[in-house]
Amino acid sequence: MSARILVVDDIEANVRLLQAKLEAEYYEVFSAPDGPTALVLAVSEKPDIVVLDVMMPLMDGFTVCRRLKENPETRHIPVVLLTALDGRVDRVAGLEAGADEFLTKPIDDMMLFARVRSLTRLKSVIDELREREASGRRMGVIAGVASRLDGSGGRILIVDDNERQAQRVSSELSLSHRPVVETRPDTALIAARGPVDLVIVNAAARSFDGLRFAAQVRSDEATRSLPILAIVDFDERPRLVKALEIGVNDVLPRPIDPQELSARVKTQIRRKRYTDYLRDNLDQSLELAVTDQLTGLHNRRYMESQLDALVRRAVVGGGDPVALLVIDIDHFKQVNDSFGHGVGDEVLREFAVRLASNVRAIDLAVRFGGEEFVVVMPETELAHAHRIAERIRRQVAGSPFRVLGGEELLTVTISIGVAASLGEGDTPETLIRRADEAMYEAKDRGRNRVIAKAA
Repeated sequence: MSARILVVDDIEANVRLLQAKLEAEYYEVFSAPDGPTALVLAVSEKPDIVVLDVMMPLMDGFTVCRRLKENPETRHIPVVLLTALDGRVDRVAGLEAGADEFLTKPIDDMMLFARVRSLTRLKSVIDELREREASGRRMGVIAGVASRLDGSGGRILIVDDNERQAQRVSSELSLSHRPVVETRPDTALIAARGPVDLVIVNAAARSFDGLRFAAQVRSDEATRSLPILAIVDFDERPRLVKALEIGVNDVLPRPIDPQELSARVKTQIRRKRYTDYLRDNLDQSLELAVTDQLTGLHNRRYMESQLDALVRRAVVGGGDPVALLVIDIDHFKQVNDSFGHGVGDEVLREFAVRLASNVRAIDLAVRFGGEEFVVVMPETELAHAHRIAERIRRQVAGSPFRVLGGEELLTVTISIGVAASLGEGDTPETLIRRADEAMYEAKDRGRNRVIAKAA
């Protein structure tokens, strides 16, 4: 998987060397000589990854990384910090600034490429979610913005048969998170399907294969997007690279440094909450796109796509007939004129509840527009649809609607037209037209009744 990588270093020779290595792996590379330029390019060019030197004039790499993570336009871009410093303090400082990885010069090519591939996969998922969220905002079905998403208070599953190490990790994390330890992979897989924000697995476990466990978590649909932090011996480079290849999000070297553990955990939980926020917005946008906001029923757009498929199956495929109810609330204009549109909305919402409560699970209840509703009924003959329509009519007329906090009781009735698919030559439009004509006939014959139109 290719990616666009921004390399930031004030030494041109370093940039050329790194660029040559990355381009040999078919990555697209562009560069910035200093931090301020990098911040501008990150916004305008939208790189997939930023590879950032720590020691630079004007603005050091820690500051640049922190600024990138504070900006909503760039905080989702993974950052790899590079430095000649090999100190624990600097590594932790980089991770706490929001970096996704901290590599020491001279750069280990195998580790660099493994991390770039891993972070590229992650970035592509986030980009797709961000794009869909942006579409939802343009459509007006997503209005909110992400509040500050921190990395504390996480629910962490520690999978490790080394009880001493597991308890030490749990003790360190319990200051800011809610860790749980599992020593067996079978029970851990079940626990991972629950409310978990991060899995920490010992890749060097003795009684089970930690990487096989990670692969099982990643292949299970229920846990596929769950972040995994693997505890790995960095001397075992092939195993470390394999961990990243199978989908482990981050690796923690042994012996475990408490501050590095805390920083990496915080980064993973913060990212999960951001992706969860994007996914929730996507789910919301999909639901709002097919739902009537006032009544909670499906909207006309969704009905048309479903009805088209059902009629085609009934007419062309020789399947079971599809029936349709067109329902209109009688004298609804008088309700609005007498009590106001607020009460009219109350009536519409209450009617939607009664309608949804009296149709089958396979039926599609729809607000067609205004006070007109439609029920699409798959695999239904005309006579059976007529009986269901009559039941709906009785449920609406049988008890008054309470409005204005229960202070007023309104008698509401409905007129219903019923039609069913006829076979070859029938279309969704002709089916709706017949049901609509039947509904107007019910109106003409005194309202509060059901009329079925066979042809």
